[in-house]
Amino acid sequence: MSDAPALELPFPSRLSPHRADAEARHRRWLDAHAMLGSRLGAAGYTRWDVPGLASLSYPDCEPDELALATDLMGFYFLFDDQFDGPLGRRPAQVAAICDELTGVLQGRHPSHLLSPCTRAFEDLWQRITDGMSDRWRARAAYNWEWYFASHPAEAAGRLGGQPPDREGYLILRRGTAAMETVLDMVERVGRFEVAPAAFHCPQLRQLRQLAADIPSLTNDVRSYPQEASRGDVNNLVMIVQRERGCTLQEAGSAVLAEAQQMVRRFTQLTDELPRTYRELELRLDERQTAQRYADGLSAWLTGYLDWEMSTGRYRAA
Repeated sequence: MSDAPALELPFPSRLSPHRADAEARHRRWLDAHAMLGSRLGAAGYTRWDVPGLASLSYPDCEPDELALATDLMGFYFLFDDQFDGPLGRRPAQVAAICDELTGVLQGRHPSHLLSPCTRAFEDLWQRITDGMSDRWRARAAYNWEWYFASHPAEAAGRLGGQPPDREGYLILRRGTAAMETVLDMVERVGRFEVAPAAFHCPQLRQLRQLAADIPSLTNDVRSYPQEASRGDVNNLVMIVQRERGCTLQEAGSAVLAEAQQMVRRFTQLTDELPRTYRELELRLDERQTAQRYADGLSAWLTGYLDWEMSTGRYRAA
């Protein structure tokens, strides 16, 4: 299903002018951290075009911030892929790996005992939190713990072999997709923080949830062949096919239609933001940072969906 049609988006796609620099720095970072211990070769990794994803998703940040975003995207994929084989069916072993990574958030482990993957995350966490407030760091730490702690449940699901119900799917998918950590980076790479009254208002919370869920739905469609072949069950295409008793193609089309409806809702909410700012009586500077955040969510959404259509990650070599 990797040839599924693209969603219609109202936002223009933009590419960072610092891509080449970020790509070169990313290669050096991967070498320094031994590709996080991955068995994937350099040629296979290049086909994924991770620098392209970061450059499309965070097009306005400075070179150092884009290099950080690129390293972060590489971490997500290489970390996640270690569970594609037998390890991904051993929940207790997965939990031990994830607990070590969670320990980095509290600085629990001496560096000389860490795996290449954990050492890489230790480097990322230091860079991610640099210059950010205690409030932001606490939120980011919670979201990273949520991401890591979701993987043992995903491994347990593979052992069961049956797709969850829709509610269970959403709970687990929103954890393993790491989207809250991705969207935290909108503020980090932009070097700003949204005022709490704006960040937690219903409109921005809905925008954030849609920016997280839409890529998860389209990814379920494009990655279905790979996930089905290795026994993954937390995929909305599988759930819809079971719910409706329809063909695989019909289920994939239904998931994409649901994602397109979410895009329309995202656009509607974006248009309502100026009124939201007035109703909240935000100061000018608070309105500006809230709008930068909303614009960053739009850039992420457009950038990810553009990258997903062209990357070799979800296509046969």
